[in-house]
Amino acid sequence: MTRISETDDTLEIGGLRLQSRLFIGSGKLGDDALIPAVCEASGAQVITMALRRVDLDAGPANLMGHVPAHMVRLPNTSGARTADEAVRIARLARAMGCGDWIKIEVTADSRHLLPDGYATARATETLAREGFVVLPYMNPDLYVARSLADAGAAAVMPLGAPIGTNRGLRTREMIAILIEEMALPVIVDAGIGRPSQACEAMEMGAAACLVNTAIATAGDPVAMGRAFGRAVAAGRTAFLAGPGAERRRASASSPLTGFLDAGQDAPQGAPVPGEVAP
Repeated sequence: MTRISETDDTLEIGGLRLQSRLFIGSGKLGDDALIPAVCEASGAQVITMALRRVDLDAGPANLMGHVPAHMVRLPNTSGARTADEAVRIARLARAMGCGDWIKIEVTADSRHLLPDGYATARATETLAREGFVVLPYMNPDLYVARSLADAGAAAVMPLGAPIGTNRGLRTREMIAILIEEMALPVIVDAGIGRPSQACEAMEMGAAACLVNTAIATAGDPVAMGRAFGRAVAAGRTAFLAGPGAERRRASASSPLTGFLDAGQDAPQGAPVPGEVAP
């Protein structure tokens, strides 16, 4: 089996090759001035931002002023309740100079913030035709994922748990199906609360993880960003290495032969340790 070396392993989306497979968010930080340090510590190359939080008249306090120039800006349509609203926000983001990448979020339900798959697919189809690199946030449903692929999505972003909950991979089995069946990159988004959970997602074969709340609400967001960067890298390395198969029964790491007392004090006819009785 041919293995991809870590040095050659990049994630390609929309014609852009990324070395880091950790995407981070810009919301919920107590101070936007922390953004450059979090970006550097995490090693992330992609950062999301809600368009309505960007005030071009705010001068130095503007969120975009804190985002390092090398970062890929991924505006999201957070707050959109319909496909038309999401499309309008995406077009505004492009007009503001945020580029062609867009994360589609359509959440008509303000209580659970679960994505509307039908409206998301409609918005994705419209924006993909207009040349956007569309990354849709979705429930981990195979048929929704296929609809998004047909609509022109560049990746799919299934939730691990309800957004902002830090509850981890509650949809693990469904995400595993997407990883197995989809040709598009599967980026686990929403709900990841610990670096170990991001590592698990990457070990499963996820293409990347997007983390916001877990970093932003940590006691030390910069240190947590660093931890997530390392966890995602470790999980990806483990996936490339090919984890060993799971077993139902114990299997000794060393042969159960060559014991010091083997064959000396064993009763007549008793099996020698490591041998099977007739």
